[in-house]
Amino acid sequence: MSTNAVLEQEIKTYTTKQNAATKLVAMVSNLWYNHAVELVLFRNQLVDRRVSHILNVHSISQELTGQSISVFDSVKIVKVLMELHLCPARIDIGKLILRLREKSVEDTDIVHFLIGELQLAKPHNSFVPRDVVLYGFGRIGRLLARELIAKAGAGKQLRLRAIVTRDNIDVKTLEKRAALLRNDSIHGRFDGQVEVDVSRNALIVNGITVHVISAQEPEHIDYYAYGIQDALLIDNTGAFRDEKQLSRHLISGGIAQVLLTAPGKGIPNVVFGVNEQSVTMDSHRIVSAASCTTNAIAPILQLIESELKIIKGHVETIHSYTNDQNLVDNMHRKARRGRAAAVNMVITETGAGTAVAKAIPSLAGKLTSNAIRVPVPNGSLAILNLEIVNKTSIEQLKSLLQNAALHGNLVEQINYSNNDELVSSDCIGTTFSSIVDAPATIVSSDGKNIVLYIWYDNEYGYTHQVMRLARHIAGVRRYTYY
Repeated sequence: MSTNAVLEQEIKTYTTKQNAATKLVAMVSNLWYNHAVELVLFRNQLVDRRVSHILNVHSISQELTGQSISVFDSVKIVKVLMELHLCPARIDIGKLILRLREKSVEDTDIVHFLIGELQLAKPHNSFVPRDVVLYGFGRIGRLLARELIAKAGAGKQLRLRAIVTRDNIDVKTLEKRAALLRNDSIHGRFDGQVEVDVSRNALIVNGITVHVISAQEPEHIDYYAYGIQDALLIDNTGAFRDEKQLSRHLISGGIAQVLLTAPGKGIPNVVFGVNEQSVTMDSHRIVSAASCTTNAIAPILQLIESELKIIKGHVETIHSYTNDQNLVDNMHRKARRGRAAAVNMVITETGAGTAVAKAIPSLAGKLTSNAIRVPVPNGSLAILNLEIVNKTSIEQLKSLLQNAALHGNLVEQINYSNNDELVSSDCIGTTFSSIVDAPATIVSSDGKNIVLYIWYDNEYGYTHQVMRLARHIAGVRRYTYY
């Protein structure tokens, strides 16, 4: 075959894949927007994604599974899912494809297989949608707004109804808030429509009214006046950290629960995937989602503690600079943080080593921790240096981590990467809370000391953990198949 013929064949093959991916995009959108069924491929989002992204996540799936998953495999199974009367759900079609292969299911039997595998008729899939109020509209608040809007689907889970800020609401501030929601220097432009309604002090996002409320004190707001009832309030200001302060939100009419996006005092600190079963919608009205670093290390530490037992260890966080640091040298109440953030590495404290014991009590007193703020705006790295009881090898440890990324209760939290070219910017936009850098993993010669390098998007990855916890405590956690 001539060189030109080979090239023509390659173009034809790729075009065929593009056409299949286009069909897949349409079916994924139909299931999401009309039936609140979200499809993912090995936890990689497929809703509102481009054809190139769809093909890429299929390509890299072999790194995790050891098997080739093609876009044609996905089209075949999603066509059948379209024919079923699905309840609101989040379904990993990659895992379904692996199960089909494992059971050697014939094409004619896929319908019966899916009905049995997904257990679609379970009664716990029925719930009442919940209103959400964002108290504060900073980095995490705006990302939460994006995700709440993007994940609204058919409006059957969490519905963003209002945003509370401390500034006076006028045309100028509304326009500025809208601009910050539309554009983000790290995470790019928001794929949605954001308009300003000055007459109602509101943002109209994808056709939905989101009230912007000005208040100096949380207890002074009457959310009933905005038609908001039984709402979950997500406090992302960092101004209120303990039960007494956060309880002020509950005085307001219309608020039923409060979720803090920072470590809290005197309230449950929860890392979804690790200890969310310790809190319920009925028993806890105020809950903390802990910190981004705690959410990054807790899933990995729980796995190691469960399988290998931790004697002691140290956590070093190489963290992107944050808004509380100075752009140029100036006064700051904390040591070193007054120095210019974008040109210095800054040693500072982190409570992650202690905080993780609130989610994993068996680790109390076993971990020390510290942090170094570095000149990148997002994307961080946690280094876990651990002494363990049960000896392991590099092969056994990697196998343990890879398996946890594919099976079990931590598949939403842990991603496993064999990419020896991975750097911090590659992790921006990940929905996982922890990305294991497999090539960097170290095991001592006696198998009793291990060093793990865990990447995380300290903004977007943490936001997804907050969203998972929000759905859990609000009682709108969908049927999930992983």
